Amino acid sequence: MTALHEYARLESGGVWREAAKAQRRDVVVSFGDASLVISNKNNTALAHWSLAAVERLNPGEAPALFAPDDQGTETLEIEDETMVAAIEKVRTLIARRRPQPGRLRIWLLYSSLAAVLALLIFWMPQALLRHTVSIVPSATRDDVGTALLTQITRISGQPCRTARGAEALSLLSARLLGPDGGEVLIVPDGVRASQHLPGGLILANRALVEDYETPEVIAGYVLAEVVRRDAGDPMANLLRHAGLRATFKLLTTGSVPPEALADYAEHLLTAPPLPVPADALLAQFEDRKVPTTPYAYALDITGESTLSLIEADPMRGTRQPLLSDADWVSLQGICGE
Repeated sequence: MTALHEYARLESGGVWREAAKAQRRDVVVSFGDASLVISNKNNTALAHWSLAAVERLNPGEAPALFAPDDQGTETLEIEDETMVAAIEKVRTLIARRRPQPGRLRIWLLYSSLAAVLALLIFWMPQALLRHTVSIVPSATRDDVGTALLTQITRISGQPCRTARGAEALSLLSARLLGPDGGEVLIVPDGVRASQHLPGGLILANRALVEDYETPEVIAGYVLAEVVRRDAGDPMANLLRHAGLRATFKLLTTGSVPPEALADYAEHLLTAPPLPVPADALLAQFEDRKVPTTPYAYALDITGESTLSLIEADPMRGTRQPLLSDADWVSLQGICGE
């Protein structure tokens, strides 16, 4: 031990008492092999104290009072400051090297707390979100979608509606989405082109019916939203954006806080549309017997970036009108003047 070698030749005087009622004796104190050696004036060893067991009975006081154990029946009084400092230094060194069982318990406790905290931060929110989405009934999804639409219409304006235009839009919705697949709504502003909401609602900007000659363009945008909707649950997307509090509120009350809906509505209207995999999109067009070419040229008037959609058009050389000319004209006028 470095400290013991350092103090191997150190000696000092001291006052030793062998027992509580024994007479005090002047002695010589020196370092032995991992011990304090207490000797008389004739250099005869009277006691050996293990340095690992030495206790200081009066910390901070002088003269220093030591004992070979915590009983304090045998004591050694030392005034020499150098010897006292040496004993204290060696005792500290030994204490540091001694195994510390409590440290393992503390380490295990902190590790457990860290694991629990990690579960709360990383696992619990996602688990709660998945559970909530899995049990939300369709009626609640419809209600949330309607509430979100209310927030959006504060920016976009109310969905356009005329009697004949609504009838034509209903025919187009059924043709593209099926009888229970949702509903398409035309809004006058706010939505860049198209957007989907929980509950099966798909919003389309009025420009998709007013600025093009055929309904295949708006049909393409609607089918693209179907692909995006199928790729990620709209309710899960909303809750992921809204956070843990909104998820818990939906789970316990069946509703999403209005402020969360307002924030998500703004996000939907400003975020760029997610890319749509070409194979999934082409499958939708083929399934609904809708040509891809009009939609492809609406995305890129040159057709350069959408050439794959044009070349793979499942309806090339055939035509199955989505709406009659009269219904299309009615749909083009659904927003009125």
